[in-house]
Amino acid sequence: MQMKKHLIIAITASVVTSHSLVADTMTLSDTNLSSVVSSLSKEMIVLPYVFSTDSTGFSGGVGVIKRGLLQPQTTAIATLFYGAKQDITTNGSSDTANFSGGMVSFFNYRVPSTERLLFSFTGFKSYFPKARHYFIGNHNSKQSDAFETSGDSDMLYTTFRYILPIGEGIDNPSRLYTLQHGLAQHREGFGGNIPFVTGFTSLGFETFYEHDSFENYQAANDLGHLKEWNTNGLRFFIEHENTDYDLNPSRGYQFRLRYSKDFGWGDATDTWNFLEFKYNHYLSLPNFSWTQQSILAMSLWTGHSFSWKNSNDPTALDTHRPPPREGARLGGYNRMRGYENNRFSDKSVFYITAEYRATLTWNPFRKNDYVPVAIDWLQVVPFVEAGRVNDTYNLDLLKEMKFDAGISLRAMAAQVPIRLDIAYGDEGANFWVMVFQPFDF
Repeated sequence: MQMKKHLIIAITASVVTSHSLVADTMTLSDTNLSSVVSSLSKEMIVLPYVFSTDSTGFSGGVGVIKRGLLQPQTTAIATLFYGAKQDITTNGSSDTANFSGGMVSFFNYRVPSTERLLFSFTGFKSYFPKARHYFIGNHNSKQSDAFETSGDSDMLYTTFRYILPIGEGIDNPSRLYTLQHGLAQHREGFGGNIPFVTGFTSLGFETFYEHDSFENYQAANDLGHLKEWNTNGLRFFIEHENTDYDLNPSRGYQFRLRYSKDFGWGDATDTWNFLEFKYNHYLSLPNFSWTQQSILAMSLWTGHSFSWKNSNDPTALDTHRPPPREGARLGGYNRMRGYENNRFSDKSVFYITAEYRATLTWNPFRKNDYVPVAIDWLQVVPFVEAGRVNDTYNLDLLKEMKFDAGISLRAMAAQVPIRLDIAYGDEGANFWVMVFQPFDF
């Protein structure tokens, strides 16, 4: 099967989370980064990029990643992008359109006059000429079931996280570490100890707003001529992180229980809910002569939407179901990377994965004056994944699961992990570029 190349620009963090970027060709800019700004800080990345996909057409942009903006524990990410004109068909009429938009994220800002309350936000606004949606994405759905349309894809998320004054949260609520070449120092006695006694425990809530428009609505029977899908609401979570270093753990574990609900406020299309649980575990393995860290990383994720109601009309959309980016979904840059973004969806989900993260002793970029950003380490990461969605939360989730496998090349750049993943499943191969490790919360 021909490889399909999916590109999600590393700068954009959670950009295009509702769209599968299916491409026949992809071109990355060969711009010499040393010519950007000679005085550029080693803690900041400025990256011009170009790419070509079926969803966006030939496009380009510029992005920035900055660690320690305003406060030492923060990370800021921003990008602007624009695409060449594409021929599209909307409700039977020919037209042209351009991919365009931008994104800004700011993570872990400590609210003034507090010691333990952290604030984060992500805002994204875009227009896609040929977005792909899988509204019928159950376990037995076909890859050809995708609905293609032009339209807007906008979102805004905020998070308020309170670090409880227990464990490491007593003395280090901002989770600041001493690093050497991207590896945490003086952490030999940390990671994997007693839950809620050691490590960091946090409580919090998130707000979300998402808007998707479907300009080609007359072409989709399963949409019921739905022209847009709006959702807003709240998430509530409890999270425990008990590792030696949260951005690149070598031992320990993390888990989170989260509940999301759209209450039907404002312009919300429908009410829905989703309960999910995620657990990550990390084991430090013996090193080879060519590695400075060898880590077995494993993750489990499961969830269920109690509100989802099946429609009696086979041509109509189910009601009270999570919208395009929410709920029990598999496929994309974090889970089931061998499949298109949000390829599978249903009421319930079960997913497991394992990665071998080999941090190399070889790093030609570490002392390279021509690279304007600190590259602390390189990783080679083979991985396997298995998962399934289902109409009922039962043992059928463990039967006839979908599988994929792949390899990832990763770098710690400006104290932010950046990864390039190539994965293969039974529907072909996919290529992703992204920031942060795939298990991150």
